[in-house]
Amino acid sequence: MSLAGKKFLLIINPASGTVSKHRIVPRLYRKMLRMAVDFDIAFSRGPGHVHELAAEAAEKSYYGVIACGGDGTVNEAATGLIGTATALGIVPTGSGNGLARHIGIPIDIDLSLKIIAENNIINADYGTANGVPFFCTFGVGFDAAVSERCARENRRGALMYLKNSFTEYIKFHPEEYQIRVGNQILTERAFLVVCCNASQYGNNAFIAPQASITDGALDFVIVHAGNIFTQAAMGFDMLTGLIKKNSYIDVIRASEAVITRKTDGAAHADGDSVRMPATIEVKCHPGKLRLFAPTEGTRFKPVVTPARLFLRDIGLSIRHILPQWP
Repeated sequence: MSLAGKKFLLIINPASGTVSKHRIVPRLYRKMLRMAVDFDIAFSRGPGHVHELAAEAAEKSYYGVIACGGDGTVNEAATGLIGTATALGIVPTGSGNGLARHIGIPIDIDLSLKIIAENNIINADYGTANGVPFFCTFGVGFDAAVSERCARENRRGALMYLKNSFTEYIKFHPEEYQIRVGNQILTERAFLVVCCNASQYGNNAFIAPQASITDGALDFVIVHAGNIFTQAAMGFDMLTGLIKKNSYIDVIRASEAVITRKTDGAAHADGDSVRMPATIEVKCHPGKLRLFAPTEGTRFKPVVTPARLFLRDIGLSIRHILPQWP
């Protein structure tokens, strides 16, 4: 079905990622004109504003909201569209782009808009942790501690994340968690516990390669406390997609669970740092978000899929540094 005449709101987060939006905005404008859609452009002004803009667009019966930004921008836009008829499109310009990568949206303006133009819409799940929505991952433990450190520094990018990860690792101590799924209770001293609606954190780091945003369930990944070698192996397994074979990792698929730790503390929702109490109720909400997605999905294959995506990213990076055409 053609999108001609359909009304869209394009929301641009000027602060997302590490790339200036001055060159991106005119390009987006030209491409949107070529799609022959009726569109408005809005710029977010700070935390919570993207959510407000998306919710207003849904109230005004916009056909779609296109979020141009990173995981935080996508999270806010998606939250504003939960349970509405307005669909979410993603133009990924952040530093991680977890949801975009999970559903197969390339990190490229032209190709991401082409996917929206195909007008293939899926009904995607989302999760909540004590009512806080997430669309990719929610976690406690090491990754939450790193997110909290990054939030304090208010700086972005892969290198900054690696620096903060190393700094946090030196002083980090695993905690004891109780994870209750139905009548099953696990008590574990864990490096981290992450609840996955999607397969990856971002940057093709696959924490739950078999996770799906349309199966009505979450993958609860428990990374047991180990040593520097086992944790280095986990990092390698995430990049190759072999994490399921790691003996220090357990995965439970369920629609809800309760995570209990000894005290309140750091957590993250789609990479954004949040504070949570000692007891956290995590739930999956099936099919509540209309989402523009590629018409053809690909089955995940360990090593093969990460290698293919890595090579695609290199190709797109080369394309981005070459002179651009209209």
